Amino acid sequence: MPKEIFMPKLSSTMEVGTILQWLKEEGDTVEIGEPLFEIMTDKINIEVEAYDDGVLLKKYYEVDVQIPVNAVIGYIGDASEQVPDKPPAPSDEGTQEGHVASTVTEIDEAAKTDGEKVRATPAARKTAKDHQLSIHQVSGTGPKGRIQKRDVEAIIHTGGEKDLRVSPLAAKVAAREGIDVANVSGSGAHGKIMKNDVTAATQTTNVVNTQKLTGMRKVIADRMSQSAFTAPHVTLTSEIDMTKAKEIRKQLLPVIEKETGYRLSFTEIIIQAVSHVLTRHPQMNMTFEQNELHFHEDVHIGLAVAVKDGLMVPVISHANQKGLKQLTQEAKDIVKNARVQKLLPDQLKGSTFTISNLGMYAVDTFTPIINQPEVAILGIGRIQEKPVVIDGEIHVRPMMAVSLSFDHRVVDGAPAAAFLTDLKKVLEQPIELLM
Repeated sequence: MPKEIFMPKLSSTMEVGTILQWLKEEGDTVEIGEPLFEIMTDKINIEVEAYDDGVLLKKYYEVDVQIPVNAVIGYIGDASEQVPDKPPAPSDEGTQEGHVASTVTEIDEAAKTDGEKVRATPAARKTAKDHQLSIHQVSGTGPKGRIQKRDVEAIIHTGGEKDLRVSPLAAKVAAREGIDVANVSGSGAHGKIMKNDVTAATQTTNVVNTQKLTGMRKVIADRMSQSAFTAPHVTLTSEIDMTKAKEIRKQLLPVIEKETGYRLSFTEIIIQAVSHVLTRHPQMNMTFEQNELHFHEDVHIGLAVAVKDGLMVPVISHANQKGLKQLTQEAKDIVKNARVQKLLPDQLKGSTFTISNLGMYAVDTFTPIINQPEVAILGIGRIQEKPVVIDGEIHVRPMMAVSLSFDHRVVDGAPAAAFLTDLKKVLEQPIELLM
């Protein structure tokens, strides 16, 4: 009996997956544990292995298609076995996009049962389906009113407005040049938009490239919006004298580099200092989930990492139990793996506090957005030489600006300020970290 291949659910927030590539073709032999296809989830790209031996009998979806989790995307079985030509209907409601596509199909089917036959070319039907447009919205210009592909494109490029008249050639030129014909005045009969109208518009219209928000970028957008609009953010800022931290880094750098192959950076020193201070301020090392506060004994630091087209927050677990050498090794490894999208799902969850370091840029302070369900996040600015007054005298010191954003629903200003003050003391006298 053929075995279904499902779109796997790899995280609690994953609703859809996008196939990046099939690693097998129909008719290829497949063994258990062999990579079958690669998908992009809401967090990472990952290869999915086969759970059964056999032959890849069917693959229902090509690359760059978003598919709801748990949907059947293909079959594995014996070469002689038969499988459906179309994927089985999903048991769940699926994604919003899938619901829209189903609605369009239902409209077309309902019209057929009413005896209203639609004459359209296969290319026209496919174009309408790809753009989630009911074929009944389109008027045909072909023989006997048959709907052509250009007719569908004319509707698509008018934003679906049926009262906007556009010649097929004008629609084609508009599509090629990226012109919105809704902003073009027509010179034809009854205001119909002709090719010359679109051509003239190209002389004055700036072409804007658009890209649909999908995959990782969409997930980031949704989570940032949810955090910003559900958690009242308050941000405290401070400046920290990094003179002593620079001295310790200079002393330990050759030792740690010799043992790990990595250079100790201020990021690891900050991670250790934050982890150390969080153990003394448990209110900052908690998560807020389903109206409950969860206090964590161990510190799990999320480290914001910029990747192509997005942001990842891999986690250094039990950071409060690790020294600078181990933190340097782990931090460098997870950053490297994040940038080539080789992290495992478990490496992206469970953080209790996040650090976002923009110190490599010309940034002093910023307002970081809380990585929910955490209740606080620390933003790190650049270190720069500044004149400061010490014992009545002016000295030039390497000063680092920091920004602490916290969720004011569950954390008040005083404990947040106490945490930031304690962190400043530890980084300005980091010998405590070596004790």
